[in-house]
Amino acid sequence: MIKTTVKDQDFLKHKTDSLIVHCLEEKKPKGILKDLDRILNRSITSAMKNKRFEGKLNQSLLLNSRAALEAENVLLVGLGKAADLTGDRICQASGTAAKRAENTKCKKVSIYMQDGALEKAMRSVKAKSCEDPACLVAQGCYLALYHFDHYKTNDGDDPPSRVEEIVLLAPDKKRSASMVDAVDYARKISAAVCLARDLGSHPSNTVTPTYLANEAKKTARKNGMTCKILQKKDMEKLGMGSFLGVAKGAHEPPAFIVLEYTAGPKSLAPIVIVGKGITFDTGGISLKPAGGMDEMKMDMSGGAVTLATLQAAASLKLPVNLVGLIPATENMPGGSAIKPGDILTSMSGKTIEVLNTDAEGRLVLADALSYAQRYKPEAVIDLATLTGAVVVALGSHASAVIGNDADLTEKLIKSGTASGERLWELPLWEEYEKSVKSNIADLKNIASAGVGAGTITGAAFLKPFAGDQPWCHIDIAGTSWYSDNRPLTPKGSSGFGVRLLINFLEEEIKSRKKKKR
Repeated sequence: MIKTTVKDQDFLKHKTDSLIVHCLEEKKPKGILKDLDRILNRSITSAMKNKRFEGKLNQSLLLNSRAALEAENVLLVGLGKAADLTGDRICQASGTAAKRAENTKCKKVSIYMQDGALEKAMRSVKAKSCEDPACLVAQGCYLALYHFDHYKTNDGDDPPSRVEEIVLLAPDKKRSASMVDAVDYARKISAAVCLARDLGSHPSNTVTPTYLANEAKKTARKNGMTCKILQKKDMEKLGMGSFLGVAKGAHEPPAFIVLEYTAGPKSLAPIVIVGKGITFDTGGISLKPAGGMDEMKMDMSGGAVTLATLQAAASLKLPVNLVGLIPATENMPGGSAIKPGDILTSMSGKTIEVLNTDAEGRLVLADALSYAQRYKPEAVIDLATLTGAVVVALGSHASAVIGNDADLTEKLIKSGTASGERLWELPLWEEYEKSVKSNIADLKNIASAGVGAGTITGAAFLKPFAGDQPWCHIDIAGTSWYSDNRPLTPKGSSGFGVRLLINFLEEEIKSRKKKKR
């Protein structure tokens, strides 16, 4: 993570490559902008008058200080209207500014946090995801400046420019101390998101089920968690025929990863997070088209987010009990692979007619959801790149959430709004459940032809395995991988879900404390 310091130094005397200043949408310079405008020969007034900068969300303006300040450049970034300010907007604007600074080859960037009026506005944001705006600012910078360079040799004469240092300028020593804690929080959350992004970005000849299992062991050791890896023989004893059916065609051995983090009261039932861990998805015998198949290395994004969320919770020392389950395997064609028409017997005893081997995610999740029930959980949340249909429905700007408990669903949606990782609820009516009933088995892994609603019927298939406890399924197929650069996420693996789930867990902790009063 980038070196970050907090200083209570006068911004006029602070030496840096770029001084970042957040701005609300205004018609003329106010507060610190008024002072900077005077120092910079009314260049901000000119930019506003010509509508080159108005403070709109993610709008930026880079001004050379021409030695009028110790800072070489001043970089203004818009937050939009004060009435629309949210935690996500503060994050986005900070990330936009950090990335702009990096693209102009700045090594050291400093962020002005000394305007009392602006910080007051930041602290009063709607649906805030943490208490301190410094946390949101730092988090935005860390996430936007993420790079996946593991396989680049950098033999060229012009290596890419990278920001090497971030400085937050505090108004005084007291505020400086609280900002240090906020930055530490942001660092831990961002590190977890970046772990999920890394796992989703590595090729599948690196991230095999065994690699994912070893990464889970390493994470558990570093963070005081327990980790158990079920091998094929263990799964056979448990009767995980649905999961093992998917693994049949792969040469890489499957792994069922079980992570446990216990920091809450012993009497408190755990929250179980289940993440689909298909480390490469060819579609099996129902082979996918060649175009875009390379991106199927990210079909384990649900598993990556599960692992990263437990890392974040442990590093933040959240007083909760968590279990993470990651059924990891490849989905490959071959002589031993399952075929359309085959029937599998799941851990629950329910039989499944396989009509399409490319609907494999629900098969591995079925046994994972059954395994989750042994914990008698408070709630179960599964995340999976399950269906292309969710992209048709929601594009890449939100994930679908479907569940059997309205209260759990509502809490997750609120956390999605707070974190900027938005969810949209889809229904789960009885008609959808009927569409996955098989004529010759208990269930079939795709709905009857012509039913449509692929995202919902995928969830309808999972519901019988989820049991009676509160359960929600989050389909992240459209949000786990971006084909374009975004304010907080470069093109590629996004790590979507980590910030949402941490916000959800923190809100659960707050709710528990209120009940005790």
